[in-house]
Amino acid sequence: MPTIRTKDDVEIFYKDWGSGQPIVFSHGWLLSSDDWDAQILFFLDHGYRVIGLCRS
Repeated sequence: MPTIRTKDDVEIFYKDWGSGQPIVFSHGWLLSSDDWDAQILFFLDHGYRVIGLCRS
C-alpha cells in the first residue's frame, strides 16, 4: 500500500483509484477508507480519480 511520510515522521497510508479530477475521502477515528466503498464506486463509475486515506 502506498504511503506518504510527513515532516514529523507520521506515515499515512492511502489507496488511489481511477483517473480524472480527484476526490479525497478522509475517515474519522477507528474507521478506514473501506467505509467509503459505495461512494468510491459511484465516483469511479463517473470518471473521477478517488483517493482514500487508510489507517495502519
